Amino acid sequence: MTPELTALTLAALLQALQFALYAVPANRELGPGYTMSARDRPPSREMSAVTARLGRALANHFEGLILFGIAVGVTQMSGQNTALTAACGWTYLAARVLYIPAYALGWRPWRSLIWAVGFFATVLMLLAALI
Repeated sequence: MTPELTALTLAALLQALQFALYAVPANRELGPGYTMSARDRPPSREMSAVTARLGRALANHFEGLILFGIAVGVTQMSGQNTALTAACGWTYLAARVLYIPAYALGWRPWRSLIWAVGFFATVLMLLAALI
């Protein structure tokens, strides 16, 4: 498996871990009556700030993973794998790992800078595939 595909696979597993990190406290805080419902109404209880942030970090990773998956797919299918694209893949993954505590703990401005590193690593991988 290429480094880019390994990074993508680990990023997908990270997504599953992020889901658990969010879902467990969210279910405890909102209660099973709400979490097992159709959610046609707002919850009667609020989530803690950290749990809500973990949910937003999860949603953000879903968005980022789409573009990263495209970048890895284009790199793989075009045979443009290089040391640069491998480094971009590992950089994206490292940024996403760091993004979880950065968002959950409200690290400003670090959360945004960490996000930007992952985003630009993905864009660089796309650009490298065009060259």
